[in-house]
Amino acid sequence: MKEKVAIILAAGVSSRMNTQLPKVLHEVSGRPMLAHVLGACRAVNISRILVVVGFGADQVKERYADAQDIFWVEQREQRGTGHAVLCCQDHLREFAGDTMILCGDGPLIRAETLKTLIEKHDSENSKATLATALLEEPSGYGRIVRDSYGSIQGIVEHSDCTAEQLEIKEVNPSYYLFDNQLLFSLLAQVKPDNVKQELYLTDVVSGAISLGHRVLAVRAVRPEEAMGVNSRAQLSVVSKIMQRRIQEELMDNGVTIVDPDNTWIDAGVEIGLDTVIEPFTYIHGDVEIGERCRIGPFAYVTGGTVLENDALLGVFMESGSVVSQRTGDEMGDEVKSAKQMGGGEARG
Repeated sequence: MKEKVAIILAAGVSSRMNTQLPKVLHEVSGRPMLAHVLGACRAVNISRILVVVGFGADQVKERYADAQDIFWVEQREQRGTGHAVLCCQDHLREFAGDTMILCGDGPLIRAETLKTLIEKHDSENSKATLATALLEEPSGYGRIVRDSYGSIQGIVEHSDCTAEQLEIKEVNPSYYLFDNQLLFSLLAQVKPDNVKQELYLTDVVSGAISLGHRVLAVRAVRPEEAMGVNSRAQLSVVSKIMQRRIQEELMDNGVTIVDPDNTWIDAGVEIGLDTVIEPFTYIHGDVEIGERCRIGPFAYVTGGTVLENDALLGVFMESGSVVSQRTGDEMGDEVKSAKQMGGGEARG
């Protein structure tokens, strides 16, 4: 199997979000959108990741200053996805493996999807492989055009689609895997022959097909995974989907969440077996909760908190940095390093 690297496109500006913060640093369940994409890449053992930055580049770099597997590439002009990838050419000129290309504003990406993409690419000895999605409302996405045998013939951007092509429901959510040498060879030939006068990465797919290379389009992306974030409203929708995922995984692993709709748990929180999370609880940041604990209702567990086995964090309580194992029946014995927040109660 060839070595894999990843390029994450994170240079875009979203005017619809009305923000001074780089889009990929907006948080979904306590982590920047970019962190979710990085995590998916690392989960499939990609150890070299090129992140293309533009607007707010210094802020993004500072946020990940300690990451040893990230190589920063700056895109000074916004000339399309193809141009963003071309900016990485000097870093990958001699690389003989495969290059995965993803978008930094797609936090709902799953490692399982990337694994499917890689396995299909390798097993079929493909030169270019896409993971696609079927959407009931495909507006705004590039459409996957197939021939009568089901083979991919190309990708047409929404703004360039004919009326017939606009009816296609299979879309390109921008999950790519290319033979690296072919990728940059074809990118050098791409022309901005489109409505926006940009260099489209999708034209590389068409170029590979026209030269007779093996190109695959695998329907592996769940509809929710295809969602990018271009507005605050979309950020809210994506956050709720992520929250459902987090809570479902915790419940599958033996945690009771009494009222999921009125509970919020950030990504990366660790909770032990048989712990109960009562309604109106917010668990924020890097938190470790042991087994058989009871949290809430109306509890706020802050980042850095460690709750030992059998601990209680009760009504209107905010955690401190460490809450120890309970030693008696009284709340004061059961919760140490915690301070009362309830009306009329003493504040510790």
